[in-house]
Amino acid sequence: MINGIQQLGLGVPDVHAAFRWYRRHFGMDIPVFEEEAVAGLMLPYTGGKPRARHAVLAATLQGGSGLEIWQYTERQPEGPRFEPRLGDLGIFCARMRAYRVSAARDFLDSHALEPGGLVRAPNGSEHFYLRDLNDQIIDVVRGEKWFVGGPFPVGGVAGCLVGVSDIDKAGPLYSEILGYDRVLYDETGVFDDFGALPGGDETFRRVLLTHSRERSGPFSPWLGRSSIELVQAMDREPRRIFEGRLWGDLGFIHLCFDVSRMEMLKAACRARGFAFTVDSASSFDMGEAAGRFAYIEDPDGTLIEFVETHKVPLVKKLGWYLDLTRRPEDKPLPAWLVRMMSLSRVKD
Repeated sequence: MINGIQQLGLGVPDVHAAFRWYRRHFGMDIPVFEEEAVAGLMLPYTGGKPRARHAVLAATLQGGSGLEIWQYTERQPEGPRFEPRLGDLGIFCARMRAYRVSAARDFLDSHALEPGGLVRAPNGSEHFYLRDLNDQIIDVVRGEKWFVGGPFPVGGVAGCLVGVSDIDKAGPLYSEILGYDRVLYDETGVFDDFGALPGGDETFRRVLLTHSRERSGPFSPWLGRSSIELVQAMDREPRRIFEGRLWGDLGFIHLCFDVSRMEMLKAACRARGFAFTVDSASSFDMGEAAGRFAYIEDPDGTLIEFVETHKVPLVKKLGWYLDLTRRPEDKPLPAWLVRMMSLSRVKD
């Protein structure tokens, strides 16, 4: 059971500076968890060695998925060994949601962030690009079904753009396992709205996917609807964005889904040729939260994480935690219960 995108992993050089930037500009001021620890189970992706890190899962009650802001603490994180171009393999940019795209652009422009101009996707929807404090690309799109109202015209993560070598080969993972079974467009050509991106003047096939069914699960109303765009370069051989680097280095390191029934999911992935490459196997303590996590790779090696949440903090100051193992796995939590997380907001 896929309950929605829980978070997009983002490797940064300074976790505190990145958390501050995203809460000031996107209202992501709730640290669902914050922990300094050693990542000891990700050895296939950390050079075979346990690695010390500091991570914050930042979220906003206005709705949308979170960002797991992730920093190595005992080694200098590496940037790409080349300038990633549109169509290179991996997560190229994050999608962030907005009430109204034009209002969001005005808001971010007033904060001296120099957002790009308004452009239109093949289905006519408005969006624009900007870069965060570490030069990562963000695509701001219109969001649907906000969880609560708030002061920001923008919200959390609404999906991402993933470069793939063959859309027809990658499609079954995203549509059959992850549930993105509805095609909003499937176009090939040179696209005006890609023009300002590195390599954006080339020919691409692009497919925008969303889910036809409403997600269920404890946090599904908060996480909201999402979409994933698969982009294939038609004029050149793409390179892996994380070529020669470790998971946790600078950039978008994984796409994480909140899930239920992990054992059933494990069997379904294995049956379709996407066996778990990492599996905590039981509840893994993340300090303020706990759950079981696992990873698979898409056909080009992009990391997809699954998290079955067991424990989550509600009011950290009071030591209040929610045990999700005692609740129906397919029933959303009452809105008032989720809103209690607002008591843990970080204010500047």
